[in-house]
Order: sequence, then C-alpha cells, then structure tokens
Amino acid sequence: MNERNNRTQMKPLGKAQYETLAAFRYALRQFIHFSESAAQAAGLTPQQHQALLAIKGFPGRDRVTVSELAERLQLRHHSAVGLIDRLVAEKLVARESATEDRRQVFVRLTSRGERKLERLSLTHRNELSRVGPKLNALLKEIGFADE
Repeated sequence: MNERNNRTQMKPLGKAQYETLAAFRYALRQFIHFSESAAQAAGLTPQQHQALLAIKGFPGRDRVTVSELAERLQLRHHSAVGLIDRLVAEKLVARESATEDRRQVFVRLTSRGERKLERLSLTHRNELSRVGPKLNALLKEIGFADE
C-alpha cells in the first residue's frame, strides 16, 4: 500500500465523500444491471456470460482448468462443473483433457461461444464508453484514479 492510500484511509469521511461513494456504487450497479440484461437478451444467464468472458480473457491462453474458472468466478468446484455442463450442453464451450496429465481438464470456447461472446462484448464496450467517463470522474473525486 502506498503512502497516499494509507493517508486516505486514515481520514474520516465527510458527507460529500459518502455521496460520491454512493454515486459510484449506484453507477456500478447500473452497469451490472445493463450487463445482466444484455446477457439474458443474448440467451445466457449472467453467470454463463461471466464464464465465457473468464475463459476468453484468461491471461496467456484461451482455455482454463475447471479450478481456474471456479476461482475466477468465485465458485466452488462442483458449482463450476455444473455451469460447464450447462455451457457444454449449449455448445458454447468444450472440454479437453490435458496431454501431459489426463486427469486435468481444460475448458475452451467453441466457435458458437466465441460468436456469442463477441456480440456481447461489443455491446458492453459501447456501454462502457458511455458510462466510463462518469465512473472515472467519480473515482477521481474519491481519490483513487490518477489525475
């Protein structure tokens, strides 16, 4: 933790800071609501959308282990397995056994999953370009974004 953040955390909050934090929380909630609605309009649950994004956006590769996906989504292993089963049934992801350790299973997007995620991601990017400046301004006001 740097010195600036340490000082910021030690000061008591004033009414204006509570208002800014509340406005930031409200703006985040609006984006989450948008995201959930967009996923449902695309025929996915919000959790399925998050799973597709977590797989495609995993650092360094386009596939993940079940454990890695569970961690990214903050799910228990068995819940991640159930989610993967539903995504496989929809032909959005496929399982692959690791070549070096056959007990390890990877999950990757299918071309159908890629297309669905691409459409949703473009929609999200457009929404973020709309709400991003507001979120950034609120972060600056709170003191957590670079000037």
